[in-house]
Amino acid sequence: MKSLKRAAYALAGLGISAVTLSGCSVSVEGKDYTSVQPAFNIEQFFDGDVKAWGIVQNRSGEVVQRFKVDIDGSIDGDTLTLDERFDYGVGEGPMSRTWKIVKQSDGTFVGNAGDIDGPAAGTSYGNAFNFHYQMDLPVDDTSYSVTFDDWFWAFDETTMMNRSYIRKFGIVMAEVTIFMQKQE
Repeated sequence: MKSLKRAAYALAGLGISAVTLSGCSVSVEGKDYTSVQPAFNIEQFFDGDVKAWGIVQNRSGEVVQRFKVDIDGSIDGDTLTLDERFDYGVGEGPMSRTWKIVKQSDGTFVGNAGDIDGPAAGTSYGNAFNFHYQMDLPVDDTSYSVTFDDWFWAFDETTMMNRSYIRKFGIVMAEVTIFMQKQE
């Protein structure tokens, strides 16, 4: 009888843990945006100069980074190159990053940057675009292998919002919010 009670308590504890952990989960579904307009064209938006302003929030919602980004984009064949230069108002991070994003024959995208582990997989969904990739993220004196679930949403041809969910062991550890404007 005691072992049955222990098993019941263990199952109840697992159920509570599952409910608690599911509350830490964020799930954006690309299919929800396939018919939403205006359609987001990553190549058109980033071909030229783009200004961006963003924040990083930790799990508690505290702003741990505030930054501006100047992005110079150019297209050569099927390759979109993004040269990003960062300026931090709060916190520290990389000063620059260069993305090489290649459109595939099936319409998806593959991106690479120096501080990204392996390729980023990109897919368009109507007014949304999703990039998914791994990164060794330096924090203080250590580095964490994390997954970025990076979502872009077009407001119009010159304005876009980006939201990134940074996960470790499937749990959102931080969120990045960036507002971007294409410069005319």
